[in-house]
Amino acid sequence: MTGTAKGKRRMGWIGWTVLGLVLLGGIGVYAFRRALENNAVAVLDGADKLLNGGDGAIRQVADLRYGKDPAQKLEMFVPQGANGRLPVLIFVHGGSWAGGDPHDYRFIARTFCAQGYAVVLAGYRLYPKAQFPAMLEDGAAAVRWVHDHAAQLGGDPARIALMGHSAGAYNVAMLTLDPQYLRAVGLDDSAIRGTIALAGPFDFLPLDSDATIHSFGNAPDLAKTQPITFVRKNAPPLLLVTGDADTRVRPRNSQKLAQLLTQAGVPNQPVLLDGVTHEKIIMMFAQPFARDRRAIDAVLPFLERVTAQSVAVQAAGG
Repeated sequence: MTGTAKGKRRMGWIGWTVLGLVLLGGIGVYAFRRALENNAVAVLDGADKLLNGGDGAIRQVADLRYGKDPAQKLEMFVPQGANGRLPVLIFVHGGSWAGGDPHDYRFIARTFCAQGYAVVLAGYRLYPKAQFPAMLEDGAAAVRWVHDHAAQLGGDPARIALMGHSAGAYNVAMLTLDPQYLRAVGLDDSAIRGTIALAGPFDFLPLDSDATIHSFGNAPDLAKTQPITFVRKNAPPLLLVTGDADTRVRPRNSQKLAQLLTQAGVPNQPVLLDGVTHEKIIMMFAQPFARDRRAIDAVLPFLERVTAQSVAVQAAGG
């Protein structure tokens, strides 16, 4: 992981790659300005929207704040014409715990609504306004909101899965493995059917980057900031997807967590994608990069299993 400035630079490849597609596709001046502001994910989302012919296939059913801070916000989408209660995927963005906006990840909603899921894009308080464990408290509050309100909006509160990229993958892994955060909002780990972590940092001591020092440096017990500390029997299943070309969050993070989960008897599935970088792994969920289906094809079968109607699915393996 890197600091805020380095975090912006590391997204540069996404920005410049997508910018050419965006300008050729005619999104125009607005997208160009956003790209120059280093909001590369927004440009990626713009390209995906263009190539999907707009947002006509999804319907926004919620856009709100679940707390007082502006970053404590979420959006919920369902497929157009959806009937009944759909399984819910809650996605948490990355950004070194210092940046990112759930609004810029609507490509996740387009991708997974098309597969029959309700999708929630959840934000959380960021550094410097917040440090550990604020991001986890916020994640739990978002899950609580979904649990309480999904049924009214077309989602099934009994079939919730989590997904996150980078810092967001850390957040969802901690919510899955350390039950204290869900318990604090009146839920237990049965509220989560399964978790997908994309390129997540799970074992990053000693703190050796601006991002980790800023967000975790004041924690009284650093071991309790690490997902590997909380591996336990009966945790929900986890899918750990990373790229072998990731130099930001090394694949050893997922490999170590998978090893410990297996030793504890927790259903898990580690997936290592050849030639995939830290940035590319999230790009693979947006058009035109989703033409490389390796990431999506790893995620969809896992999601289908863990959000199946039978609650016995958690014992079936990931």
